[in-house]
Amino acid sequence: MASSMVSSAAAVATINRATPAQANMVAPFNGLKSLSTFPGTRKANNDITSITSNGGRVRCMKVWPTVGLPKFETLSYLPPLTDEQLCKEVDYLLRMKWIPCLEFTLLHPLPHREHSSVPGYYDGRYWTMWKLPMYGCTDSSQVMKEVNEIRTQHPNSHARIIGFDNVRQVQCISFLAYKPPS
Repeated sequence: MASSMVSSAAAVATINRATPAQANMVAPFNGLKSLSTFPGTRKANNDITSITSNGGRVRCMKVWPTVGLPKFETLSYLPPLTDEQLCKEVDYLLRMKWIPCLEFTLLHPLPHREHSSVPGYYDGRYWTMWKLPMYGCTDSSQVMKEVNEIRTQHPNSHARIIGFDNVRQVQCISFLAYKPPS
């Protein structure tokens, strides 16, 4: 044991032979490296179909038109969801232990400026809550029943489904469930 202590002390002595001034020295800055040392990453052509891929089956996915149609919340870049797709989204919301809540608006569904020009103030941000949040909801059919009830009572309104996380006290998801026919 004494021999191992002596040998480790000798190793420390050989490592610390540099003077204190040399230990604090930093190599001088020689400038940035030239771009010729990096491999070329730019493509000469502007073909965007080679940028993304989902395993080779589809090269690019066309999304909802970007001009002329308003964007609402999450998933607004997709075409309107069918009832079956809405049920799947609500099932996801329930699997994440979020509380579903429905809101609707009869007037302007998009944020806009009407009453004030103060920075950060927009009318239309807040919609009317449809009943109370659905605490204890376990099935997407319960939520869809309420969406259908909004459709029948307010056929000219927009309705959205919101998912609240009661642990973090935040809104986690919000997506459009119904748009009036236009």
